[in-house]
Amino acid sequence: MAKGLAYVHHEYLEWVIHCNVKPENILLDGEFKSKISNFGLAKLFQRDRKNPEFPEFSCIRLTKGYMAPEWALNLPITEKVDVYNYGVVILELVKGIRLSNWVLEDGEE
Repeated sequence: MAKGLAYVHHEYLEWVIHCNVKPENILLDGEFKSKISNFGLAKLFQRDRKNPEFPEFSCIRLTKGYMAPEWALNLPITEKVDVYNYGVVILELVKGIRLSNWVLEDGEE
């Protein structure tokens, strides 16, 4: 999964931000290798990394629990939103529960 994100962020002809990395968009092949799917919300940018232009995102549907802080704070959207989403997915794998179901018990950190 991380290799796939690194590819679309750094090696693909255009700069791709997936914008919707979540468990439902991760597929496994016959050898249990993960594949990124559903690029319906993905954004393509020119590869010019010195002066990347981040267009306004007028209307985008995001999944609760996977929304990076940049979206809520109206900050520039970069590949870091995908890295944040990937981190949430890893956290869910480690905890064994969906983030939306994760409530800390008293005294738990």
